Amino acid sequence: MTTHIADPRPSTRLGTRRRFIAVLGVTSLALGLAACGSDEPTNATGNGDDAELEQVTVGAIPIGDVAPLHVAISEGFFEEEGLEVEIVNTTGGAVAVPGVVAGDYDFAFGNTVSLMVARDQGLPLRYVSNGATTTGEPGADFAAVVAPEDSELHETADLSGEQTSSNNLNNIGDTAIRLAVDEAGADGADIEFVELAFGEAEAAVTNGNVSSALLLEPYLTAALDHGLKPIAWPYAEAHPDLDIGGYFTSEETLADRPDTVEAFQRAMERSLEFSQDNPEVVREVIGTYTTIDEEMLERITLPRFSSEFSREGLSVLGEAAARHGVISEEPNLDELLPPQ
Repeated sequence: MTTHIADPRPSTRLGTRRRFIAVLGVTSLALGLAACGSDEPTNATGNGDDAELEQVTVGAIPIGDVAPLHVAISEGFFEEEGLEVEIVNTTGGAVAVPGVVAGDYDFAFGNTVSLMVARDQGLPLRYVSNGATTTGEPGADFAAVVAPEDSELHETADLSGEQTSSNNLNNIGDTAIRLAVDEAGADGADIEFVELAFGEAEAAVTNGNVSSALLLEPYLTAALDHGLKPIAWPYAEAHPDLDIGGYFTSEETLADRPDTVEAFQRAMERSLEFSQDNPEVVREVIGTYTTIDEEMLERITLPRFSSEFSREGLSVLGEAAARHGVISEEPNLDELLPPQ
């Protein structure tokens, strides 16, 4: 299968460096459609294994969260559904969202708050497959807020009234932190956020330019190695089943190419379940499209890969996004999530 690299520079980011311009997009649910029809995989048009594969383009940030997309290619799950998937590396929602709207990408990956923002702005986008979910375990997740070892910040509630960084503002990072602080009994609105790329955040904390910072893997493990301490695990604390990101498409594609969408969903559902059960395969695959070194790759905490969305988790997140002014009103999950 071919992979087109839109940005030739290697990326180790498990978060996007670009300033949030429009929206990222996404999350997921694979609809369990694999149980429908015959036991033998067919292609998207139902013509069997001998038919020509349908070419599909997926825009995705080269981060650990999208490992199941790459696994679905390497394990042949897409091919068995009659699809030949080309992954086009993107730098985030500023490229992925308009790319899907314009039809440049059939599907794309992005985070859940970003797609809520997209829908809030009237963009006709909708999830088709889940992508990455918190482990639900504070102390053992792939995202944390860190501070210097001698900091007076010790726990989540301490962030109220303080300064911290997130890689994008009015996005999933700062929204999840505010929600976690609210859940801890403090005021999540009373936080000053500074926008810093993950690759710059550790140095900013160490040098005292910010009091604390949100880091995702592999930056999180590296920062802990260097002596910073975790004071909050916002994704896991916001909701134990919080879906962080997934795959979306346009309403037009859903209406005009339902067989293609269902084939993509079946392959991704299978890959998400396989990836959750085979973390060693996931780590190996991540090493093929990032520059994370092998030793670090073995130590980072992986997301949880779930084929089903948590409506409860997304509802809590959507309420927080509306409460803190990220979106104008709580999202309609029936319009955001795949059709039932």
